[in-house]
This record gives sequence, structure tokens and C-alpha cells, in this order.
Amino acid sequence: MMPNPIMPMRKPGTGKAAKIPASVTDVVRRAAAYIAARQEDEADGPITLEELGRHCGLSPWHLQRQFKRVMGVSPRDYEESLRLKRFKKGLRSGGGVAAATFDAGFGSSSRVYERSDAALGMTPASYASGGKGAAIRYTLAPCALGRVLVAATGKGLCRVEMGDDEDSLIDDLAAEFPRADVITRDDRALGPYIGEILHRISGQAPQADLPLDIRMTAFQRQVWQALARIPTGETRSYGDVAAAIGHPKAARAVGNTCGRNPVAVAIPCHRVLRNDGAIGGYAWGSERKQALIRAESTSLTTHSRPAGKKRVTG
Repeated sequence: MMPNPIMPMRKPGTGKAAKIPASVTDVVRRAAAYIAARQEDEADGPITLEELGRHCGLSPWHLQRQFKRVMGVSPRDYEESLRLKRFKKGLRSGGGVAAATFDAGFGSSSRVYERSDAALGMTPASYASGGKGAAIRYTLAPCALGRVLVAATGKGLCRVEMGDDEDSLIDDLAAEFPRADVITRDDRALGPYIGEILHRISGQAPQADLPLDIRMTAFQRQVWQALARIPTGETRSYGDVAAAIGHPKAARAVGNTCGRNPVAVAIPCHRVLRNDGAIGGYAWGSERKQALIRAESTSLTTHSRPAGKKRVTG
């Protein structure tokens, strides 16, 4: 089993508790190793007890009871501790709050902020000490998947995020750019941008190019360009994308790069599935990912592809 520096396994037979059978300890070791390996694989979001039970050959309820008996915490708490460790590492690397959040498998910055005081001793933005000064405008609109926030600098889109609550989306934007000179709402100026985003969310093929103003490494650029080449209505696996960019052994890195995508739909990371064909994780929720794929597939059968695209400016 991979050692866990956060929550060491209890030693069987210590204290007043009855000695734990070796068979139980072995099963819990397998469960803990599976949780760690699954996170390292593609950070696909929370592991369900049903999934863990199938892997270990036990009922979910029995596995949870034995896991807590051996480890002292539930499988969910154990998984959360690993995520927080991964999140801290991401913050220290300087990639930003959003990148660290999604790379660790948290669904949104708000989930991290709920635990930030105890886990970090400060807010994630302060912990990372990141973010450059910028003038950022944003707009919000309802869509089939809840609410969508589109933010941009004078150069292009810097953030596209989906959620259920406008206040949370605005808070996430502020958390991602804590040193911005100004963040203001400007519905009129960003109208063309959000119009194109809503068009794509509805499942339609892009009508216009969207300029981007996001930081990226050379590898991230390769991956995101490959995602943009996936036709509307089609999907690929992480392995497919890795092979397409000439790095066939980099499926895990491709998955992590998809998780770091700061502009939902503008870079169509929702079109990439796990190598086993499962839907996989998505920074804005797996249900939204499924809905986007379904909308594009439906649209493909009823609409022809546009002859060309124009460039959107905002």
C-alpha cells in the first residue's frame, strides 16, 4: 500500500480494541491504495462507496465500517485528506487557485474555501500568493446547465465557469484573481462572448472564434489545441489525445490538463472521456459534462456544420 503521511493506519491490537484480523487489514489496505491510485490516475472526483465496495468485494456498508475501524476515519475523509495534500502541493507550485483546485479533484473553489481555515490556516489565494494585476470584466447568464459566468481581459477570455449560484461564481472569479486591479460586471461589452458560449452550451458547433487570455505551458497548449480539433458531437479518450499530440504515455497528464482548463466550453475538455469509456471528471460537474455531450450529439443529427467562423470581440 502507498504510505499516507496524513493519516497513518492504526496498528491492529493496540489499546482496548480487539485485535483486527489480518484479512480485514488487507482489505482496507487495498481500499486505501485504490483511493490513492484513483486520485493519481485522473482526479475524477469523489469515489463512491459502491465503487470501492466492488473493487474490494465487500458491501459498501461493511467496507465503510471496517475501513473506519482500521484507519480511524471513513473512506470519504481519507480521500479528502489526500485531496487537501494534493491541493497544497498545487498551490505551492504557483499554478493558481483554480488549477490547484481542479487538479486536486475539488469541484469548485467554494469547496476548498469551506475547509481553508483548518487545512491551510489562511485562504487559498493567500496561501498561493498568486495572481497578477488585471482589469477584468465579467457577465452572467442563465443556461440549460444552471448559470454561466464569462470573464475577459482586454485580450480575451480568462474565465468561463458554470454553476448553480451567481454569487458563488463571482466569488470563485475573485478568488482566482485576488490581485486584479479591478473586477467589474459589463453585460453589454461581453455580450458577444457570452452569446457564443451559450450557443455552444446548447450543443451547436462554434460560430465564431473566441480569443483567449490564459496562462499555459507548452504541453497544455498542445493538449488544448488537440481538444479544439475534436469535432462537435464526438468524443476522445485521454489516451487518444495523448497519442494525437505525440505523447502516447501521457494519458494521465492529459487528464490533469483537462482538469486545469479555466474556460469551460471555449476549450471543449468535456469531449474527453476516461480511457475505460467512463464519463470521467469535470471541473463543473460530471452531470454537466454528460449534458454537454448529449446536447452536441443531438444537435449533430439535426444541424449541419457551419461553413466558416468569424472572430468574436468584446
